[in-house]
Amino acid sequence: MLHVSYTGQPLEAGLDEAGRGCLAGPVFAAAVILPPDFAPHYLNDSKKMTARRRELVRAEICREAVAWAVAEASPAEIASINIAQASYLAMHRAVAQLSVMPTHLLVDGNRFRAHATLPHTCIIGGDGLYRSIAAASVLAKTFRDERMAELAAQHPHYGWEQNAGYPTALHRAAIRELGPTEHHRMGFRLL
Repeated sequence: MLHVSYTGQPLEAGLDEAGRGCLAGPVFAAAVILPPDFAPHYLNDSKKMTARRRELVRAEICREAVAWAVAEASPAEIASINIAQASYLAMHRAVAQLSVMPTHLLVDGNRFRAHATLPHTCIIGGDGLYRSIAAASVLAKTFRDERMAELAAQHPHYGWEQNAGYPTALHRAAIRELGPTEHHRMGFRLL
């Protein structure tokens, strides 16, 4: 059972990212403010949901959320500032795009780069504990998966439509055979 809120404040925003451990593609983050009565049946940590359920819940989140936003940091930004800092950058960008300013940020994980004006709380495993973080995990994952499917159409040999840029055997075999693309994270160990 997911908790409604950590602070009890109505404008608490959940934050999560997707794609930190990938070899290719941007890292995505989402920020979501939910109404207190939002409780879709299948909402959970996106990694514990089927793709079909993620898509169903994504539509509900986008329709019912008080506010939501998705942002990214590019492979070049990841190479320049490192994956952790790029994840925080994407989260900050998502917060900046919210149509309603939150009063508190509830962040999945154990670290975050503090926002200039908003207090935050880090929750390890928060995507399995709080609805707003679970919703952010669903949006970050589904929007990132869509982007990787688009990039797969331009670079069909890497299997991104299935592996989303993660280090699978097929992905590594394609890197060995064809070399990296401009979407690969050159600071990562690709092989």
